[in-house]
Amino acid sequence: MNLTLTTPELIVIAVIAILIVAGALWLYARDRSRTADLRRRYGPEYDLALKRYGSRRKAEAELLQREKSVQQLPIHDLDPAEREHFSERWKLVQSHFVDSPQGALAEADELVSSVMKSRGYPVSNLDECAAGIMVNHPAVAEDYRATRAISSRPGKGAASTEELRTALLHYRALFNDVIGARSLEERKAA
Repeated sequence: MNLTLTTPELIVIAVIAILIVAGALWLYARDRSRTADLRRRYGPEYDLALKRYGSRRKAEAELLQREKSVQQLPIHDLDPAEREHFSERWKLVQSHFVDSPQGALAEADELVSSVMKSRGYPVSNLDECAAGIMVNHPAVAEDYRATRAISSRPGKGAASTEELRTALLHYRALFNDVIGARSLEERKAA
């Protein structure tokens, strides 16, 4: 049996091998590019997803699924009058902290929920709401989780005044980001 290949056959095999290697390199580069993009967009949220799902592929699939779900929500920017109204209410919340830290925290929670509801977030479903915050406001997603953890502690006095102050600061960061001076399109472009 003669296994000698002709020059055209060697060229075809070489071209096929080059295409396979080029395809593998392209897939690898695309995968790394997507990973870098998701890390850049979500920062600590990306790392949290990695820890939660145990693998890069599963974590990235979850982040992409959240993006897809959030894109279907009717989220929109506030008009300037709404933004001004909510900003004035926020000033009142902050002024109440000295006399009633827990009351101010409850007001902050209600106000942030009102802003989010006005923007179209599904505030009745905390998981969807958290996903919306994570996708559209990744810089303050951790603030959202921290405020929910502190404000959901049962019983009077469960959180210290310092913890309540920290929670109010988290709410302020979340409020400022969610009320947004920049439009939704500008934030997505950034």
